[in-house]
Amino acid sequence: MGFLNRFNLSRDIGIDLGTANTLVYVSSKGIVLEEPSVVAIERKTEKPRAFGKEAKLLLGRAPENIEALRPLKDGVIADFDATEAMIHEFIKRAFEGNPLVNPRMVIGIPSGVTKLERRAVIEAASNAGAREVDLIEEPLAAAIGAGLPVSEPTGNMIVDIGGGTTEVAVISSQGKVISESIRIAGDELTEAIVNQIKREHKLAIGENTAEMIKLQLGSAYAVDKNDRNMEVRGLHLLSGLPRTIEVSESEIRDCLEESVKSILEAIKRTLEQTPPDLAADIIDRGIMLAGGGAMLRGLDTLISHETGIITHIAAEPLKCVVLGTGRVLEDKTLDRVYSDRSILI
Repeated sequence: MGFLNRFNLSRDIGIDLGTANTLVYVSSKGIVLEEPSVVAIERKTEKPRAFGKEAKLLLGRAPENIEALRPLKDGVIADFDATEAMIHEFIKRAFEGNPLVNPRMVIGIPSGVTKLERRAVIEAASNAGAREVDLIEEPLAAAIGAGLPVSEPTGNMIVDIGGGTTEVAVISSQGKVISESIRIAGDELTEAIVNQIKREHKLAIGENTAEMIKLQLGSAYAVDKNDRNMEVRGLHLLSGLPRTIEVSESEIRDCLEESVKSILEAIKRTLEQTPPDLAADIIDRGIMLAGGGAMLRGLDTLISHETGIITHIAAEPLKCVVLGTGRVLEDKTLDRVYSDRSILI
């Protein structure tokens, strides 16, 4: 009986189905998969050829018979069939190809999605082999995964900046008090860099190059006086020939300013609507940042400067949502509480 119980427990998985990356957590094992949310499809047959890291390498580099795409946009499904195939492949990898596994899934989704978008996630997961699908809103999962004391009757603010959405929420007593979801996040930062290089330097660059620039030079606040630089290669729009230019950290910071300002305004709006007692708790405890966008250089400093509230970055910002889904799977108290309160849907 003990062996069967352990086997059944290991079949439950938590998924952070993100616009940029998908992470999978298997009960009793932890995080077993972390892959880009990218699928490469053969154009003629419309059959998937590659997933994850292998498919991402083809973004902007695929031959004419292959299309590399990201099946999720702004945190929701944009290509249903590709998403279903991707989930199925990632489940297979998580269980090392075991065809008999039909797991229960807890999937993190943005808090601002519609009922139709929620249904699409459930159907895609069910068609990919899930025996049961529960959804948990990403800010709640991120708060749990970041280790915030969500069960206590005190105010906790989480800001989860993913690839497609930024989720801002105040959580207390195992529930969400107030929240806001905006579809401005990591993707918009990357797009802003592409547009900046095209506008100012007349150079066309791909998504992967723009993401590399964001990781190396991206910042929200001038943390020090040193202005870093890097060489960027792309296609010159006027000559039609490859060309190398140099961009600076200050230039990239300026082009990211509008998107960063939108995120900051969402945080301020949420704080303005927070009940006074909970706001006092947040002043004491601070604001917690999660998601890939939390690692944008100087963002925590900017938020602290603009709000007057100390801002922390989670220990593992990219993994907060999937760690939260894992805790819900393994902690029966959390599972029961969130199910009863209709947070799991």
